[in-house]
Amino acid sequence: MRLASFTGILIVYILTSCNTISNHETSAPVAEVDGQILTIDELQKAIPKNLSKNDSLAFTQNYISRWVKETLLLRKAELNLSPEEKDVNQILKDYRASLLINKYQQKLLLAKHSPLITHNEIEDYYNQMSENFILNEDVIQGIFIKIPLNAPKLSELKKWYKSDKPEDLVALEEYCYQNAQNFDNFLDKWVSVKTISDLMPSPIPNNPNFLKYNKFYETSDSLSHYMVSFRDYHKTDEVAPIQYVSDKIKAILLNKKRIEFIQNLEEELYQEGLKQKVIKFY
Repeated sequence: MRLASFTGILIVYILTSCNTISNHETSAPVAEVDGQILTIDELQKAIPKNLSKNDSLAFTQNYISRWVKETLLLRKAELNLSPEEKDVNQILKDYRASLLINKYQQKLLLAKHSPLITHNEIEDYYNQMSENFILNEDVIQGIFIKIPLNAPKLSELKKWYKSDKPEDLVALEEYCYQNAQNFDNFLDKWVSVKTISDLMPSPIPNNPNFLKYNKFYETSDSLSHYMVSFRDYHKTDEVAPIQYVSDKIKAILLNKKRIEFIQNLEEELYQEGLKQKVIKFY
C-alpha cells in the first residue's frame, strides 16, 4: 500500500505538473500482473478532467487497486474456465450489434423524431385512461405560510390568507416575501397533503371529512406559526386531477411515440431491403 501510495503521488505529480508528457513517460508502467501492464498513458486517459490534486490522487490509487484486482480475477478466469466457457465471441457479437443499433436509433430519434406532446394529446389520453390515475393520497390546492410568532400585523395576515379577493392576495404575497420564513402559493397546482403536513409540527388531521368541512388549518411551535388555506381538494381513491398527472402522461406518450417511431423505422428499412433486394430467404 505504501508503494501504491507513492506511485499514485508520483503519477499525479507527472500528470498535473506539466502540460506535455514525453512518450517515454506515458508508456512507463504503473502496475503489472503476470505480464499484464497498466501504463501511465492508460491511467491518464481514465482520470476525469478538472480534478484537484487530492482528488486525482484518490482516484489514481482507487483505479490502480481496481485494475490489479480485476486483472487477477481475469487471470484466474483464463486458467480455470474451459475453452467452451471462454468462448464469448457470440456474446460480444450480439452486444456490439445491440450497441450499434441503439446508437443509430438514438441518432435518428434526435434528428427526425419530434418530442412535442400537445395539451390535447394529454387531455385525450387522460379522458380515455382516467381509471389508471386513481389517487393514493389526498391532494390540495392552496397557500402555505410559516411566519415568526413575533411578526407584525398577524391579524391582517390571517385576513389576507383567508380571502379570495385578488387585492388581498397581492397584499399577502408582498407581506410574506418580507416577513415569512416559508411561503408557498400553490393555487395553480396540486400538492399532496403529506407534503404540506411534513412542513409543520402538527400534521393536517387525517380525518376523511376534514377537507370537506375545513378551509383552513393553523398550528404553532415555540418559534413559528403555520397556516394553510385549502382552496380545492381531491380525496384518496378519486380520479386524480389532470394537472397532477400531466407530467406522468407526457412521459407515457413520449415513450409510446418513441416506440412507434422505432417500429416504423424497422418496417421502412425492411421494405427498403426488399426493394433493393439485399434480403434473401432460403
